[in-house]
Amino acid sequence: MKRKYIVMGVSGCGKSSIGQAVADELNIPFFDGDDYHSEANVQKMQSGVPLTDEDRRSWLIRLNALLRENDSLVVACSALKPEYRDILGKGCQELVYLYLKGDFETIWSRHKARQGHYFQGSAMLESQFETLIEPSENEALHIDIKQTPTQITQDILSRI
Repeated sequence: MKRKYIVMGVSGCGKSSIGQAVADELNIPFFDGDDYHSEANVQKMQSGVPLTDEDRRSWLIRLNALLRENDSLVVACSALKPEYRDILGKGCQELVYLYLKGDFETIWSRHKARQGHYFQGSAMLESQFETLIEPSENEALHIDIKQTPTQITQDILSRI
């Protein structure tokens, strides 16, 4: 059975840790979308410069190829806009989006506690919230991130 999931949301919502936990529970591979950014994108983000749609395009195409090449997987990817999700999902009808939904204050408090992440500054997070066009509940499962990581993972598993 093909099982393809994208754990999506703004930076700091828990995509990587929740994505890894879900993949482990389902015994399928996990890929962190951040690992597929170009060096130029990483340098921009390290400098506190938000990425543009053009910056993201080749990254999204690389992630789409990853999704098409694997029968089952979990990918952590912000997927902030419908057009990004269109690129990601091209040729992947079986794809399910898991939207980790939270407010700015909750996520910013988590960001401040992170060590060694290339994503720097509240302006970058504000930019992600400004860019975010939330998927409808028909397009993605909405998951409240105010729960503990274990509760979030169990919530997802019970719904997929």
